[in-house]
Amino acid sequence: MKIAITAQGTDLNSELDSRFGRAKQFIIVDSETKEFEIINNEQNLNAAQGAGIQSGQNIINSGAEALITGHCGPKAFKVLNAGDVKIYYAKNGTVNELVGKLKNNELQLADSADVEGHWV
Repeated sequence: MKIAITAQGTDLNSELDSRFGRAKQFIIVDSETKEFEIINNEQNLNAAQGAGIQSGQNIINSGAEALITGHCGPKAFKVLNAGDVKIYYAKNGTVNELVGKLKNNELQLADSADVEGHWV
């Protein structure tokens, strides 16, 4: 399974970035092989609006089936749901730890956005 994680760094030891739309980057990990790719999210870091929607579309385009992030706003949540991406919230951890938690069913599937739009 391809899993997208909002990350502060660029490797599997990177810490979770709690933001979704304005995360520094996304690490897309194959949960079986641990191969990964980086999606730079720089274009959305300072976007006046639409960061969550554009970031959501980037995750869908990556082929990820799941997303692990700290928080997700309502517009991004709607885009991700429309793209059949399952959303999981986490408070902290490295990319590698979070992939393990998802594989071990230790993360709860989100049923709604947990912050208002334009959360920074």
